[in-house]
Amino acid sequence: GQLVESGGGLVQPGGSLRLSCKVSGLSLDHYQIGWFRQAPGKEREGVSCISLSDDDRYYSDSVKGRFSISGDNAKNTIYLQMNSLKPGYTAIYYCTADLIPTVQVMCDMTQTNLDYWGQGTRVNVSS
Repeated sequence: GQLVESGGGLVQPGGSLRLSCKVSGLSLDHYQIGWFRQAPGKEREGVSCISLSDDDRYYSDSVKGRFSISGDNAKNTIYLQMNSLKPGYTAIYYCTADLIPTVQVMCDMTQTNLDYWGQGTRVNVSS
């Protein structure tokens, strides 16, 4: 399986970005997909996770109400719409795929326990 992220960039505080995660070699009917982020000097943390087969989504408290995760099975792509961005959201954003029972469990997992990762896309929130 391969995951490729895109859509990162420089954005002003309060602005929006939409990240994309193109998945190949894995079925979104079976795999859950998560968005994680890693800020400089910090551990990688789960932001939002989705199961298209269960139509289930999870958001961390830090992004609830600002981010929205969705997917397009026909395009094998998962999106993360990020609104009202804050400087504290500056990080490299990664998507990950694995077979995990629930989306909340997936988002609480550590990097070493998840099977597939993309190369990341950098998000810089700054004026």
